[in-house]
Amino acid sequence: MPMRFGKASRVSLMLSAGLVAMASPALAQEAEQEGVNDSNTIVVVAQGREQLLSDVPVAVSAVNAETLENTGANDIRQLNQVVPSLLVSSTGNEANGSARIRGIGTVGDNPGLESSVAVFIDGVYRSRSGIGLNELGELDRVEVLRGPQGTLFGRNASAGILSIYSKKPEFEFGGFGEATYGNYDNIRLQAGLTGPLSETLAARFDGVYEKRDGFLRDVNNNIDLNNRDRYFVKGQLLWEPVDTVSFRFIADYTNRDERCCGAVYLGRDFNPLIGDLNNPSTPLAPLQTTGNNIINVLRDLGQPIGSFNDPFSRNTFVTRGRTYNGKTKDGGLSLEVNWDMGGATLTSITGYRYYKNSQASDTDYSAVDILYRADNTDAQFRQFKTFTQELRLQGEAFDGKLDWLVGGYFADEDLTVRDNLRFGNQYGRFATCRIISGGGLAGLYSPTSPGCVAPGVGPATLAAATGGGQTGADIANGFALLDTLNNLGSISDRYFQNSRNYAFFTHNIFHITDNLDLTVGLRYTNERKRFNATFSNDNTVCTRLQASLTDDLISPNATARALAGALVGLGCQGNSTAELNGVSIRDRRSENEFTGTAVLSWKPTDDLLLYGSYSRGYKAGGFNLDRSALKGPVVAPLGGAPVTTFAAVGGAQALVRNLQFDQEIVDAFELGAKYSRGPLTINLALFRQQFENFQLNTFNGTVFLVQTVNGCSTDLAGADRDLSATTGGCARGDVTYGVVAQGVELEASIRPSRTFTVNGGLTYADTSYRNNLIGNRNGAPLDPALRKLPGDNLSNAPELTLTGSMAWTPDIGNNGLSGLLYLDTRVTDAFNTGSDLFPQKEQPSFVVVNARVGLRGPEQAWAIELWAQNLFNEDFTQVAFNSPFQAGTTAAPFVDPQFPGGRQIFSAFLGEPRTYGITLRGRF
Repeated sequence: MPMRFGKASRVSLMLSAGLVAMASPALAQEAEQEGVNDSNTIVVVAQGREQLLSDVPVAVSAVNAETLENTGANDIRQLNQVVPSLLVSSTGNEANGSARIRGIGTVGDNPGLESSVAVFIDGVYRSRSGIGLNELGELDRVEVLRGPQGTLFGRNASAGILSIYSKKPEFEFGGFGEATYGNYDNIRLQAGLTGPLSETLAARFDGVYEKRDGFLRDVNNNIDLNNRDRYFVKGQLLWEPVDTVSFRFIADYTNRDERCCGAVYLGRDFNPLIGDLNNPSTPLAPLQTTGNNIINVLRDLGQPIGSFNDPFSRNTFVTRGRTYNGKTKDGGLSLEVNWDMGGATLTSITGYRYYKNSQASDTDYSAVDILYRADNTDAQFRQFKTFTQELRLQGEAFDGKLDWLVGGYFADEDLTVRDNLRFGNQYGRFATCRIISGGGLAGLYSPTSPGCVAPGVGPATLAAATGGGQTGADIANGFALLDTLNNLGSISDRYFQNSRNYAFFTHNIFHITDNLDLTVGLRYTNERKRFNATFSNDNTVCTRLQASLTDDLISPNATARALAGALVGLGCQGNSTAELNGVSIRDRRSENEFTGTAVLSWKPTDDLLLYGSYSRGYKAGGFNLDRSALKGPVVAPLGGAPVTTFAAVGGAQALVRNLQFDQEIVDAFELGAKYSRGPLTINLALFRQQFENFQLNTFNGTVFLVQTVNGCSTDLAGADRDLSATTGGCARGDVTYGVVAQGVELEASIRPSRTFTVNGGLTYADTSYRNNLIGNRNGAPLDPALRKLPGDNLSNAPELTLTGSMAWTPDIGNNGLSGLLYLDTRVTDAFNTGSDLFPQKEQPSFVVVNARVGLRGPEQAWAIELWAQNLFNEDFTQVAFNSPFQAGTTAAPFVDPQFPGGRQIFSAFLGEPRTYGITLRGRF
């Protein structure tokens, strides 16, 4: 049974997990008496230099190879279990999975937004954090740097950095292999081999193959979704011609051919007023206070009503013939050169990355054929081609009083997106039924009839209700026309963006005294992006509706105006208008930013480090790669003639600036302490981060909105919480930051004996929007779809998170055998999973536990391990979202503040269920 717990038991679990960290000091004295002094000799390069973790005045979590192996980390998602400030989730496309640190991250599947949390693998920047969801091979360690970064790494980041380091080639011959079999018919094979090719040249080869059934069952097509079928290969050469120079060359390639990512409807407790699901044959009136017209339409067009009962049955109902087939190719080359020149060391890291992902989808996530992306790798894909070059020169001066570093960074990236989002074979009937069933014409509702209008008297009644004459005829013909809108839409829209940026940075540590250091860093970044797009579309129904209903949009008959607006809106919603067919647009933007950091650190004793810091961080602005953001007008402005075409406003090029969003800026303050003595370490950090132009990507059920969120220093009197897109503006001089992340982090580790280690962590992060929000730095009103944001926590930002792990490797007898008992847990407080913060998207607090037990041979030459992830099969959602195009009527008498989305239906991407298996390892 899934683990369930109420408020009291949740608190108990949190306190129990916290004891993992808090018990450490009590064990320290006992450990010292045993003579154990492992002293946390984890070496990191978080400051661009090799340092003990305990000597680095930066909030950084370091996860070593042993912990990564024990927790089952094959990609960055498993880091959630051992780093409490980190949350990694994936949604409709793993190409844009999202990493968050201290509750801050980039939301959604829009490739135009860069990641607030940057990912580096072996020093090379990966264009989006979701690319880290690939296989990684055998790792040496992972460093998670919290807070803005920019004066040490090539690419700047506003929220933090994941820096992943793989095992290097060695000059001693060795290798390993492992084979895993688990539930869901999971087969995973991994191997590595390293050794010398000459006295100065060593090589390493790593490979991974994995295949697994999916966690979701597509009932209609009788296949599973969210499966795995992938392989990864990586080769390295390490050349050390002399003691002072080394060259490390890396080439890697990943191929994935999988079905990702299915979603399910949230249960009846979250989807409003769905009627009696226990009696699915009971007819529900098209419009009633105890029903929902959109669910009635879905039911009548083929959606099993039972699909709303239990999302964690993991059954989904995909339209027959539609697919989630996805293909991903990810590869690259890099060369790292290190040259010790005596007085200074030069480091050069050159990288080229290629990433291409094609992802078909049943985009409405229902059995009704409403919206889809075809399984055509030429018509829809995302492709990154990225060249990066980083140079660092560092050394000492003034008899060791100054530890200096200067560097430069250059990147050139081509991003190409092709899209073929199309209406399904039932869209026309779905759209007309959505209109008819949701208003005063509900008596005409007939889902098996053309236009969803009852035959015979229906069309005449419809014409009469809208004033008769030409207006009535236009409306009746509009329903007939909308009913034909099937299997039309985008053919192959093309978006191209070139990003070129260069930066110069410096990071210097002044040793004022033997115990007092001042660190000063500065960065200048120049970013230029060029954008162009070309559209192709065969939805002529949209343009015909616009042309035929122009006059009816300002008809004196209120019913006619409302129906005309609904017909044009549903005929042209999303990325559907054919008016842009063959149209090209272009734009460019450039930015220049200075960022930096200052840290004062003091070691009153050899065991204790205290520090305080200020940092200013930056993430580039860009373009919303979604044509809907052009927002071509389709309705009449108040008191004026209707504007229904792009031509009426000067063409699509006149609206291209609507695609831009500004750079994100953060000011961060931190106080910290690090204690390390013998086998014990305790790290504490208090932080506050203030974000201007916070970049937010939101799907409102129809289109993706990209909004930069700011605050207003004057009271907006609730105008940022209403349904109006015009109220709630702010004078430009009153614009201020709109997002605050503040809290405390505690990490502790104790190794009381050679065979026993305990780690724990706690993060309390109040990551929230301020009151009185606005949409951009110019003071524009907040989009009404975001009216729940003011004063609330950010999405996917739990206030309290606890992690704990325990590893025991006791000796068994005197023949070199040893055992393994490993356990880790993550306790996550409740949080909202939707960027619009609708309460239906709230995820209650939950606990995920991983476990591993095994037997190991002498010097770990072999091992056999039994393991389980999500041991108690905890049910939780990664992200809940508005089911595309599936919003019912919000007309009276429907009033329910619990559901601010009205009769909007909600779906979710689920977290992984329990997995378990057996692993055999060998090493030589």
